[in-house]
Amino acid sequence: MVRRNDQRRAALVDAAIEVLAREGARGLTFRAVDAEAAVPTGTASNYFTSRDDLLTQAGARVYERLRPDEATVERQRTAPRDRDTYARLMRELVGRVASFRTGYLALLELRLEATRRPDLRTVLTERVRADLAANVAYHESTGLPGDATAVKLLYLTLNWLIVEQLTLPDALTQPERDALVTAAVERIVGEG
Repeated sequence: MVRRNDQRRAALVDAAIEVLAREGARGLTFRAVDAEAAVPTGTASNYFTSRDDLLTQAGARVYERLRPDEATVERQRTAPRDRDTYARLMRELVGRVASFRTGYLALLELRLEATRRPDLRTVLTERVRADLAANVAYHESTGLPGDATAVKLLYLTLNWLIVEQLTLPDALTQPERDALVTAAVERIVGEG
């Protein structure tokens, strides 16, 4: 029975992500989540203590779903440690994030909502700091070229490229985006 409850909770959080992406934070209600998840009215309110709880769990779920799969991680572990590999990894990252369009748009909504909700801001700040620290640690442990500053600069640069791709997809073509990712790695990482 616990497994079924965990599955239902995940389905409700996934539904919340869809609602956030489509309707924004103001449209995120328990009733809207119930309708999106196709469950009886009142179900979401049985799983989440408050709207803030639902917002926070939606944010955590987006990050969970953005993690690379095990095959991708293994391929990264065995790839050469050079700028070309780094650029390929960054292009794959942009592609993976952009392919979860609703998740990233929901995350943008959550970030905007965090400007008004200190508890959500705290959770998202801790999550971003932890992710950056993990990315820097991974980078340093793999021997890829560049340093911690390069990792953070690429994080900031590629985040805006992803926003551009998701909100104004015709502003840049896919080849242009790929070329920009490669150029960002080359210029930020340097010769390494």
